[in-house]
Amino acid sequence: MPRARSTLISLEDTPYYHCCSRVVRHAYLCGYDKYTGKNYDHRRAWVEAQILKLTEVFAIDVAAFAVMSNHLHVVLYVDLETVNSWSDREIVEQWHKLFNGTDLTKKFVNGDVIEECMVATLKHLIATYRSRLSDISWFMRCLNEPIARQANFEDDCTGHFWEGRFKSQALLDEAAVLACMAYVELNPIRAKMAKTPEKSDYTSLQLRVNAALKGKQPSKLLPFIGNEKKYQPKGINFSLQDYLTLVDETGRIIRDDKRGVISANAEKILNRLNIHSDNWIKITSEFGKLFHGPVGTLQELTHYCEHLEKRRRHFAHCCQYLKAS
Repeated sequence: MPRARSTLISLEDTPYYHCCSRVVRHAYLCGYDKYTGKNYDHRRAWVEAQILKLTEVFAIDVAAFAVMSNHLHVVLYVDLETVNSWSDREIVEQWHKLFNGTDLTKKFVNGDVIEECMVATLKHLIATYRSRLSDISWFMRCLNEPIARQANFEDDCTGHFWEGRFKSQALLDEAAVLACMAYVELNPIRAKMAKTPEKSDYTSLQLRVNAALKGKQPSKLLPFIGNEKKYQPKGINFSLQDYLTLVDETGRIIRDDKRGVISANAEKILNRLNIHSDNWIKITSEFGKLFHGPVGTLQELTHYCEHLEKRRRHFAHCCQYLKAS
């Protein structure tokens, strides 16, 4: 039985969450459908564009994404510090980038005088918008609904395009975040849709590789900020070059389906994460099969369950894959 989203999200434990949406009946509604002979690959571009658009609206950053033929993955970072720093006017302006708002919020943004009797209503609306702009469910809703409408209009039909609920899982520590990111970004490699990261269309990895070739990082993705944790801006606390090397070498091993060697530079990350290379390959190859709930060490999982008042530590057996041996 599906659980309420509130029982899966604990920002006290982690701001990182892996979300996945699938189209109905696992049909190839975003790729080439060999049964109908139609190619819907252009819809993957719709999804990628919408993901990047939402990063400019929500106080939620995208760490990784992959748009496949019949499903999509995103790794999200909920930025409570940013949403709480936005002024009331900024909150409304951000919301109006996606929605029309109300006559009252339009008056507020335009600088018109707000009647005293309407101040309480306005404050309630602003509080609601502030909450939604850092809400994963609203992010996924604003991602999936426009795509469904576009696809149904193109097909001249009605009905569901995506499955009813998206799946989400908490990523409780650095190892879980990096392993999930690599798993998501290597999806086209595993599916044999691409041979190399730079050929992996509609993925965050392709954007990172193309930007790195110019000595930059994609402006709409959560950046890598190096290995120093203190006094750093928001971002992923690893070297971008080490991560790209690790993912590239992991992809080669997965693609060739044979044992490979992780280089010394890439091994730096695994040593810091305290994960053996064999476990790393297994996790990044089978993440979706191994983990069906929150991902992290046993200690992190225990804290997560306590904060959500869960009596049992479901999926505790999966913690073994995040050990050094």
